[in-house]
Amino acid sequence: MTAAADAVREALRARGRDWPAPIEGHAVLASTNDRLRERAREGAPEWTAVLAGEQTGGRGRPGRGWASPRGGLYLSVLLRPSLAAAGLLPLAAGVAVADALRAEGVPAELKWPNDVLAGERKLAGLLAEASSSASGVDWVVLGVGVNLAGDAAAWPEDLRGSATSVEALTGRVVPPPEAAAAVLGHLWRWYDVLRAEPSSVVEAWRARSVPWWGRRVELRSAGGSVTGVAAGLDATGALVLALDDGSRAVFLSGEVTRLRLEPSGLPEGR
Repeated sequence: MTAAADAVREALRARGRDWPAPIEGHAVLASTNDRLRERAREGAPEWTAVLAGEQTGGRGRPGRGWASPRGGLYLSVLLRPSLAAAGLLPLAAGVAVADALRAEGVPAELKWPNDVLAGERKLAGLLAEASSSASGVDWVVLGVGVNLAGDAAAWPEDLRGSATSVEALTGRVVPPPEAAAAVLGHLWRWYDVLRAEPSSVVEAWRARSVPWWGRRVELRSAGGSVTGVAAGLDATGALVLALDDGSRAVFLSGEVTRLRLEPSGLPEGR
């Protein structure tokens, strides 16, 4: 799939960015994240990217797969952030993906910690996998999956009521290399912002988020479920819940398996 990798480079050049690292293109991979993790362990440079036309073992949140039929964007990028920046990297990536989609006329909104929605349906997702040592974070492989083409009738039955695509929303089929270049270009910009002014990333993420603040949500983790009012994000990107007993609880993204509006919850202000 060298042609796809070349197409990404050309699209990046058209955006004024001569990409500084290898871009791999594959017709089919089990997982772009898995492939890039191999490259990271081999010492691949920062900004190395892997693109696949189809994934046979795409992953989402822990224990969940990511349907990856041909026509979608399946992209992973290797980054080597500082320890301080690593925790906010998924938020910066979410902002980048949302901005790329909004440029296509898609009303993309961010749902903590790693989903991109449009009209309350899932449009894209992110998966960050890191390796660290005593000296800090060695690398982060950031995976991005975007539903570019197709409609609900063509997807697995369990996704038909909860997912959407760029084509379904706009009537336009965006080629994966074009989408990859858009995401990479926006990610480059927000990665610079993350290193220079981390608080701006949190503010930008919140500005693009679903309007759940001040509403009751249910959060599930390995320890069980908890409900409370979504109060905001702290400086590290963790979710703050106001609990019924008046206390506040903070949850890191890696702890959470599911977050949703509580079915009986009513708005309690923004």
